[in-house]
Amino acid sequence: MQEMNRIEKRFAALKAVNRKALIPFITAGDPSLDASVPVMHALVAAGADVIELGVPFSDPMADGPTIQRSSERALARGVGTTQVFEMVRSFRENDATTPVVLMGYLNPVAIRGVERYALDAAKAGVDGVLLVDLPPEEASLIRTVFNAQGLALIALAAPTTSEPRLARLAREAQGYLYYVSFAGVTGANTIDTDSVQERVAALRAQAVAPVVVGFGVKDAVTAAALAPCADGVVVGSALVEAIAGAADADAASRRAAAFLSPLRAALDAA
Repeated sequence: MQEMNRIEKRFAALKAVNRKALIPFITAGDPSLDASVPVMHALVAAGADVIELGVPFSDPMADGPTIQRSSERALARGVGTTQVFEMVRSFRENDATTPVVLMGYLNPVAIRGVERYALDAAKAGVDGVLLVDLPPEEASLIRTVFNAQGLALIALAAPTTSEPRLARLAREAQGYLYYVSFAGVTGANTIDTDSVQERVAALRAQAVAPVVVGFGVKDAVTAAALAPCADGVVVGSALVEAIAGAADADAASRRAAAFLSPLRAALDAA
């Protein structure tokens, strides 16, 4: 990719003012179809720097119960890739600058076809895609196709990732490198912050892109503990749970903002 896309511009702007990225995750279509775009805007107003939008999938193997259930609810409402792209397109009508990253699995990309998926995503206003089940050894073709449309292919690294693979991920990183804070599914109860800080520091020393930490970031305390070692934090399950069951888009937006604001304040203070 030649030109800086929204993700690179955002992280460059954050670095210039020594600020950490706050990246909330929500599942597209949950708590309702009508709520997703208003919630995205509410998150930006509450201090989000990047939005991760989960693409509902029938077998989300990396996700814990909270996100699994949100994905099931969204699928029951008929939310698929086309609807996700429509949400991003609608979001772009009033926000041309906040990066949007789709987080999901390889199967929907393969079903649509990599070239068509990349073209449709770019046209909708997507900036990056994170495919949880795409190994780096098999990512070259998809990365090339995505990059041709200006999309970053964002990779995951974990505590169990081998050193040679870590080095490869660091070398090939685009947008940002997502470090999974523990070996397991999303929404764990505890994080060994000392271990994470050590691992992330080593990864940042190698990576050609910013490194953010996710899985298990539940509140302001966790976010603040991880802020010094990373370029940003991702919060998913706790936010998804906070907005679940909201009666309407306004209620969901209020819950989302109320949840995220303390994390923004904690990151800025840290």
